[in-house]
Amino acid sequence: MTHPTDFPRDPNRLALPAHLCTALWLAGIGLPVLPLRASKLPVGNCPACTSSRGAGPCQCGDRPHMKFAGPCQCPAPCHGWGAATTNPDVLTGPAWARAWHQAGGVAYHPGGADLTVVDLDNADAIEWARQALPTTKVVATTRGEHWIYRGAIQSANKVRPGVDIKSLMAYAVWRGPGTGPITALPDLVRALVVREESTRPRRGEVDSSSPARATWDRSVATGCRHTDAFVQTGLTQGLARVAVCREQGAGSTAYGVARFLAKQHTACPGPCGLEILGREVIDAAVAVGVPEAYAERAVTRGGLPVMAVRAS
Repeated sequence: MTHPTDFPRDPNRLALPAHLCTALWLAGIGLPVLPLRASKLPVGNCPACTSSRGAGPCQCGDRPHMKFAGPCQCPAPCHGWGAATTNPDVLTGPAWARAWHQAGGVAYHPGGADLTVVDLDNADAIEWARQALPTTKVVATTRGEHWIYRGAIQSANKVRPGVDIKSLMAYAVWRGPGTGPITALPDLVRALVVREESTRPRRGEVDSSSPARATWDRSVATGCRHTDAFVQTGLTQGLARVAVCREQGAGSTAYGVARFLAKQHTACPGPCGLEILGREVIDAAVAVGVPEAYAERAVTRGGLPVMAVRAS
């Protein structure tokens, strides 16, 4: 697949519905697209796929809401990000014709084009991005801004107040070409997703039911000689290193991160709350596919103690 280096300014004018013209233009520069209703929701499921939920055959692989990775086999545009395509024959085909005539907008699948959208919903979120993130392409939205980066990661909502991450298995509303060049996805954004994934409650638990949900602060590190900023920066950078190892190497990276973090505290009188740091590194490794037992061994061998997790 070829990826767009920038968004052109104006789509070609064709004798087609306006949103379809935009979709064909976007598909031509490598963005998988789909029609949206006026409500910004995807087109509703077709009769072959409505409410199957395991009760019968479904052309999309029995995934009505596309909550699992993989291509959509249904020819209709009724499965959100999974239906997004760059194929002009599909976009202009009969199965999609009615949707385009009724469409209220166009969406695209960022992850399918190796992109990540940092969705900033309010002024406070925008100010945070301006202070914390590298400059990149910025697109104005009805409530805030989309900051678009090169590189795909798992999507996550509410990674911090007013901030959602839209990339793999998600769609973003097309708001126009924006301004500025697209730059590489920063490690800080990757780390935000790792934190969000690693702090979700396990099945049968609530957020506060497990000691694994604890966070590092002075209440658990009364004997640490480092500043809060020093510890949090090291942890965030370490989690980001683990997060990018989605194909291989996450276990050994977790060992290296644990070893680095542990060495920073060898001269501290303690306690330093190292078991909390260890659990965060383990959760980051598990989030990219490392078996939990292996991740725990890697972290303990690196020198961080492991906080026990309450069984569900």
